[in-house]
Amino acid sequence: MQTRVSIQGFEGSFHQEAARQFHGKQVEVICCATFREVIKIAANKKESEGGVMAIENSIAGSILPNYNLLQKSNLKIIGEVYLHIRQNLLVNPGVKLQDIKEVHSHPMAIQQCLDFLDKHNWRLVESEDTALSAKHIHKHHSKHIAAIASKLAAEIYQLNIIAPGIQSLKNNYTRFLILQRAEEAREVADANKASINFHTDHSKGSLAKVLNIIADAGINLSKLQSMPIPGSDFKYSFHADMEFDSTTQLNKAMDEVKERTEALNVLGVYKNGKIK
Repeated sequence: MQTRVSIQGFEGSFHQEAARQFHGKQVEVICCATFREVIKIAANKKESEGGVMAIENSIAGSILPNYNLLQKSNLKIIGEVYLHIRQNLLVNPGVKLQDIKEVHSHPMAIQQCLDFLDKHNWRLVESEDTALSAKHIHKHHSKHIAAIASKLAAEIYQLNIIAPGIQSLKNNYTRFLILQRAEEAREVADANKASINFHTDHSKGSLAKVLNIIADAGINLSKLQSMPIPGSDFKYSFHADMEFDSTTQLNKAMDEVKERTEALNVLGVYKNGKIK
């Protein structure tokens, strides 16, 4: 059976590229307008086999609301993908650079490409999605409008890449989480990374004690993100990503962490993604 996963955005989006990188090119994507919808559909076994959700970017940082969505869901992280974000200038076949009068794309994509765009006297038009902009110029056979979007969007909407890799910062990566319902998630072979959420009693040194347990176990803390606990008076929970050598090593450390925390949720144990 073909794997179906929910993604944020339209066909040709970077989310779809991430889904293909993990599940293969035959994966079927269910396009969602919001991350909340991604989680809702991923959690429903009648609609999908899981989801793919961006969680952080090497330039823009963490997408904090997505941590809360994940924490409240019945989903587990079974993998991750680091996708190199390459922005391209797309046009309909036959359109030349001198024909362009407008460039359409998501505001973030436009911002990422300003060094290139500032060299031209084009009108910049913000849209809700990079892939949707590509779809728009294909649908309307635009001769004077270009879009900034992915290589996949160019393939899907039969557009030409008139200028590849126009982003100002070339070292731009987005990390995507691969999600599956907890009751269906199987143990990942050769797992070497885990994501957890915990909060302490906020007494003096309580966070340091947890971090010392992780360090003493020989586990590398690759990310620590604090988040307000909804409804509390400036109390915080912590999301931690950890890299380890064996699950035995991890489990022993988590047993100790559990004793030092008021709540501990293991969000996933999986293989770390490679930056390509």
